[in-house]
Amino acid sequence: MRILITGSAGFIGFHLARRLLERGDEVVGIDGFTPYYDLTLKRARHAQLAAFPKFQAHEFFLEDMEKLEAVYAQGFDAVYHFAAQAGVRYSLENPRAYVEANLVGTFNLLEVMRHAPPRHALLASTSSVYGANESMPFRETDRADHPMTLYAATKKATEEMAHSYSHLYHLPITMLRFFTVYGPWGRPDMALFKFVSAILSDQPIDIYNHGNMKRDFTYVGDLAEAMIRLLPAVPSAPSARGGKPVGIDSLSPQARWRVVNIGAGSPVVLEDFVDAVEMACGKPARRNYMEMQKGDVPVTYANTDLLDQLTGYRPNTPLKEGVGAFVDWYKSYYGK
Repeated sequence: MRILITGSAGFIGFHLARRLLERGDEVVGIDGFTPYYDLTLKRARHAQLAAFPKFQAHEFFLEDMEKLEAVYAQGFDAVYHFAAQAGVRYSLENPRAYVEANLVGTFNLLEVMRHAPPRHALLASTSSVYGANESMPFRETDRADHPMTLYAATKKATEEMAHSYSHLYHLPITMLRFFTVYGPWGRPDMALFKFVSAILSDQPIDIYNHGNMKRDFTYVGDLAEAMIRLLPAVPSAPSARGGKPVGIDSLSPQARWRVVNIGAGSPVVLEDFVDAVEMACGKPARRNYMEMQKGDVPVTYANTDLLDQLTGYRPNTPLKEGVGAFVDWYKSYYGK
């Protein structure tokens, strides 16, 4: 297959691109290389992908419609859209970046796809859209109308934009709600990266809400596997479903569109997560307990029944194994 991946130098885009290339697909990657975090790390990811003869890279932002149209004119069987301004906390500092990248960039991609629809478009969303929802575990059919940050609000908006384009132009779209993804080649702004870096440097780590938090940590290899398995699970036309959602599916009654949670389905207490990091690092952390940060929620917890129904798969990498893989990568990459 010929597949377009936006955000191909990002943490998740890189892992998926590598998996697709390893199985023989042709992958075209687009990445704007925003300086939100270390560009050296992003370029190192792309360098790994460049070793595959079927990888083609383009460097620009999706806000550049002319360049996007030129690349998309090549024609694609499928599209994975990860390009976005990431980070919950950074949205408090630089909200405009989220509007430009997440809203305008996604709008431009939807515009080019409507003229030449792929067989399936899979667009990244986030568990953050559940916001103030207190019903656990989070289900795709739950209301997600109270985002706690602009980041979450822009991601929910991209879901709604995608639904409208799916309805108007018959685009087959699956929205992917990710839950706290971690693993090798991760982002420096994420908790695991910060914890390992600090522990190995004998620096303290910040633990928010005094450790009274739970996260549904999802190993990046499991995430990539789930997304590959979802590729052939194309949403059917409403007419084929009698205009109604099917079973527990979050299909729209008016569009070839759905939402799917991808999470481990087993939230971990933050203190237990730190324990696992300490074990993998082989030394204790100096724990600096702090208050809850603005925009954070105490618990994330995915119901993964729909993912299992569609693919026969649920993420299953044990936390100890996943954290160990990250620490091994970190030591190798940084020569620690």
